Amino acid sequence: MRCKQCLSTGLTVSETVGLCRSCILKDREETEGKLKAVHERVRRRYSLPPQPPRVEGAPQCRICSQSCSPGEGEKGYCGLRENRDGCLKHLAGVPAKGLLEFYFDHLPTNCVADFVCPAREVNYHGRKNLAVFYGACTLNCLFCQNWHYRTLTGQLEPLYSAKDLANQVDEGTACICFFGGDPAPQAPHALAAAHRALKKRPDLFVCWETSGLMKKEFLQKMIDHSVQSGGTLKFDIKAYHPSLYFALTGSDNRQVLENFAYCARFSREKGVTLAVASTLLVPGYVEEDEVYAIASFIAAQDPDIPYSLLGFFPRFQMQDLPPSSRRQAEACYRAARQAGLTRVNLGNEHLLL
Repeated sequence: MRCKQCLSTGLTVSETVGLCRSCILKDREETEGKLKAVHERVRRRYSLPPQPPRVEGAPQCRICSQSCSPGEGEKGYCGLRENRDGCLKHLAGVPAKGLLEFYFDHLPTNCVADFVCPAREVNYHGRKNLAVFYGACTLNCLFCQNWHYRTLTGQLEPLYSAKDLANQVDEGTACICFFGGDPAPQAPHALAAAHRALKKRPDLFVCWETSGLMKKEFLQKMIDHSVQSGGTLKFDIKAYHPSLYFALTGSDNRQVLENFAYCARFSREKGVTLAVASTLLVPGYVEEDEVYAIASFIAAQDPDIPYSLLGFFPRFQMQDLPPSSRRQAEACYRAARQAGLTRVNLGNEHLLL
């Protein structure tokens, strides 16, 4: 498709985005308005607020970094909080009710952090992972591989209390992994469930997969649970350059990078594999130069942090893009190693062309 900004042809450009990576990076002021309109259109299709609401004097949500202050009758960006009579009503995401689906995976599982999973070092024949898929998110990723979480957000069901979820842990459960969507907007529920699950099974691994937009107090508690149990906290770092991150997700990545650096510090200090990172290789947008920038940031924290590069499959609003190629994946792998990382993994290799 032709880029709507520079009119160049022969580039890999998503029709939804309409702009090539070069134009996005070159002039953020020129392109941000167009990209903002793209994200607003997509979110309105799912009856979600087009932007994080910030009404002066309205009650503020303090769970994720979007820091929503919805006006009377309005919902927060994730769709789980609503201003009713001047008070913030939690529709889900608190210990009494979490919006989620869950299922069991037999180990070894297809977790993104599988290549450094602590369960690999123990004989878990016949054991299983409790996979917790949360039905809300802090971002609006146009390439979302799990975009159907929005169905749960819209219908606000099924709902499970933290106690109900923790009760699913049995003698055969080796680990519990919170992902989605994202556990960040439902952090109070996830942490309560993890606490109960660990009391029930002290040898349980607790792991997280997140975009990393939670408030610091919740991040600290996630870190504490994973350090205590030997689990991992995997950050999905979608892009390094703020303008490209905004183009793909509709949000800023400053808090993501700050939270990752904070988590990485605990990995270094404790001498454990806690912080893990991953990036989806979106053709035309997240190529080797972007991966090099991300990997350089990670290596500056600790070169031994595990980093997984994930093959892209056309989904959601980017179905017109091709799957990641083997050439792209191998070039990105080399870029991550050249940036100084020692533990780089290629994931979803079965998707590569």
